[in-house]
Amino acid sequence: MGIESSQGRLQDRRPVSVIDIGSNSIRLVIYEGIARSPTVLFNEKMLAGLGRGIVTTGELDPQGTRRALEEFRRFRALSEQAGAQSLHVVATAAAREAKNGPDFIHRAEEILGTPIKVLSGRQEAYYSALGVISAFYKADGIVGDLGGGSLELVDVKAETIGEGITLPLGGLRLRDMAGESLNASIEITQREIARATWLDQGEGRPFYCVGGTWRNLARLHMCANHYPLEVMHHYEMDPAGSIAFLKRVARGDIDKMRGIEGVSKSRRALLPYGATVLLEIIRVAKPSKIILSANGVREGYLHSLLSEEEQKADPLISAAEELALLRSRSVTHAHELAEWAGEAFKALGIEETENEARYRRAACLLADIGWRAHPEYRGTQSLNIIAHGSFIGIDHPGRAFIALTNLFRHEGVFDDSLSPELRKLATPVYAERARLLGGLMRVVYLLSASMPGVIPRLKWQHRPDGSLALLVPRDRADLMGERPHGRMAQLAKLTGKNLVLDVAEE
Repeated sequence: MGIESSQGRLQDRRPVSVIDIGSNSIRLVIYEGIARSPTVLFNEKMLAGLGRGIVTTGELDPQGTRRALEEFRRFRALSEQAGAQSLHVVATAAAREAKNGPDFIHRAEEILGTPIKVLSGRQEAYYSALGVISAFYKADGIVGDLGGGSLELVDVKAETIGEGITLPLGGLRLRDMAGESLNASIEITQREIARATWLDQGEGRPFYCVGGTWRNLARLHMCANHYPLEVMHHYEMDPAGSIAFLKRVARGDIDKMRGIEGVSKSRRALLPYGATVLLEIIRVAKPSKIILSANGVREGYLHSLLSEEEQKADPLISAAEELALLRSRSVTHAHELAEWAGEAFKALGIEETENEARYRRAACLLADIGWRAHPEYRGTQSLNIIAHGSFIGIDHPGRAFIALTNLFRHEGVFDDSLSPELRKLATPVYAERARLLGGLMRVVYLLSASMPGVIPRLKWQHRPDGSLALLVPRDRADLMGERPHGRMAQLAKLTGKNLVLDVAEE
């Protein structure tokens, strides 16, 4: 009997599982399928600490090994229960360096029933870089993947993976090398980072942070700054403005920090070492900003399984199209709206950057995802889905823009009390652009009834009297009425232009 697939899932996807055996944590992720913007069906982590003590013993931690092998039975069973068509397993620093690593891998393979790919340092850096490339639109900077046993540094530019290096600066490894002395860890970090002689190529470019320790650091930074959006991917930290915060963490002064209770004790002990490494990278590389990536080795490996054509697809647009297919009344209507909105912006004389055009298109594709909610709550529900969705290929101001567009589309464009924190995050330009796009949607949805076929026939016309008319085809003239005219008057007030709604001539 086949696995039942609900209407809330894409019908052409077959689940796939990836297990990442790291030096500190081991994680099973079951994805809905291999896709440009993969969706997680199930996610479970255990902090085994395999690399604990490896500096002195040369072997994997015995207790961690025992716990990991026991948990692998559950991971395999979970993968089978989810109907995964394949199970991929990768192992990183601890497994490849420990004397008893081969024996552990052999036993793990017997339990999991599949070969395990033990990544070399070069391969680990490659997949980390690929993970960032998959998650950011035209990434350009230095990727740093900080695990429990090693730090991978690699240069990326668009789809090109440049020079890279693996350093023994993972949290567990650095703590053991330093004898748990924070002062000693500074000297070790400086010595090891100096081996990355090309790191100054990162000056003035972003530094992309991968790994659980840095994600937890960023979460504390969010709390300290009362950041309004609790989304880790593409969270940005100003390097200079973060120095004082990172120095405090590096001193181990974290017990009374806001949000520390949300960090597990085993992870908490590694935060000072992660902060020490990041401080040295900031000093040497002089990046323009620190950007957190939710994607790393696992997602990079999954990305490598895509065809070259699939890899080149826009991850944001791919995800928006999928959500439109799953939750809108008509995915065809969503695509029609996206095309028409581009024409409307041109008619209104609005110039867009490449990213602004991408975000506007995504906002249109997502414009109808809240239609099943009560009318009074559609705007708020849509805003929350978009603001906190697992989107990649978009920064936080862009995410706020798309969420606000949907809010204005449902709630109206003149209420300044709507979501002030998100409007601030969006920046003034995006906030006003969201009002405009929301206003356009408020007009066009009254003419289309949220169904396809009409929008492509709505044309803009610049008239000699200086007005700009939106023309409805004559055979659809009955769609005109009091409410559409009223919405067009609101849009005219918003833009300061003479906008009219009229019937096209034969």
